[in-house]
Amino acid sequence: MDQGLKPIRVWLTPSGPNPWKLRLPYEVVSFKFDHVKKKPFTDLNPNGRAPAIEDPNTDLVLWESGAIITYLVQQYDKDKLLTYNTLKEQHLINYGQGPYWGTAGWFNVLHPEKVPSAIERYNNQVKRVLGVLEGVLADKDWLVGDKMTYADLAFVPWNDRLESVLLCPGEDKFAGFPRVKAWHESMTCRPAWKRAMEKRDKLMDEQGLMWNGMPKGIKNFQEYEAKIAAGEDTTPKDS
Repeated sequence: MDQGLKPIRVWLTPSGPNPWKLRLPYEVVSFKFDHVKKKPFTDLNPNGRAPAIEDPNTDLVLWESGAIITYLVQQYDKDKLLTYNTLKEQHLINYGQGPYWGTAGWFNVLHPEKVPSAIERYNNQVKRVLGVLEGVLADKDWLVGDKMTYADLAFVPWNDRLESVLLCPGEDKFAGFPRVKAWHESMTCRPAWKRAMEKRDKLMDEQGLMWNGMPKGIKNFQEYEAKIAAGEDTTPKDS
């Protein structure tokens, strides 16, 4: 990689999983979820969702984690460390896990009412996809080809907090999926991932956030949304 590159500016809310898919020299702009629908962030992403990046090397502003990853790999992975030159593998890498993790997390953790049918459906969908991964990994170590690619790495942030999505003990989150567990741990043991999570922990602590992304002292997401709508300061009193 060209050592003369200017750092890419990454705008993120630290609690979300999607910002932690990015791996490049970067400058972090960490901001509160309270401000995700406000300027200056909406000047970058009118949809008000993190992450977004500003790349001074190409004068490009981009949002949505999948689009960002595709761009970064195409623009900067000149040695094809995380992708391939071959047409087949290039396109197979673009598969993703779909929205089930986030939807399961919403109904398990954030939705104001418990809806058993929705919880059951989306928990089962997460487990179904884990079963698909288990089958794919039956005779190989990685999802595409013979090396780790960004197809593998894109699963790590959501899988790493799967116990928070499904509200289960951490040791049980991959129960019945031993190959998925080994695959996941082969990536989270890497120094780069550990550094990213140390950075995330620091940013979460700076904002006084709990494991669910809400400020300490906030009882539920509806209370949090109401405070944001009223323009109240949600910073924990002891922060």
